[in-house]
Amino acid sequence: MNFSIIAKILIFIGAGIVIFGGFMLLFSKIPFVKNLPGNIKIEKDNFTFYFPIATCIILSIFLTIILNVILWFFIKK
Repeated sequence: MNFSIIAKILIFIGAGIVIFGGFMLLFSKIPFVKNLPGNIKIEKDNFTFYFPIATCIILSIFLTIILNVILWFFIKK
C-alpha cells in the first residue's frame, strides 16, 4: 500500500477529530441543548442519569448533512 494514501487518510481522520471537538465545544455553549424534550434525566439522592436522545438525533442529522456534502464534493471530481 502506498504511504501517501495512508498519510491522507490519517490527516482526514485527524481533521475530522478536530472538527468534531470544535462542534462539541460550540454545542455545549448552546443553552437549550440540555433541556430538549426527549432527553432523559433521572435524579435520585446520590445518582444522576442523563441520556440525551433528542440531542443525539439532532447531532446525527447535522453530521449526516455535513458528511454528505463533503463526500459529494470528493465523489463529484
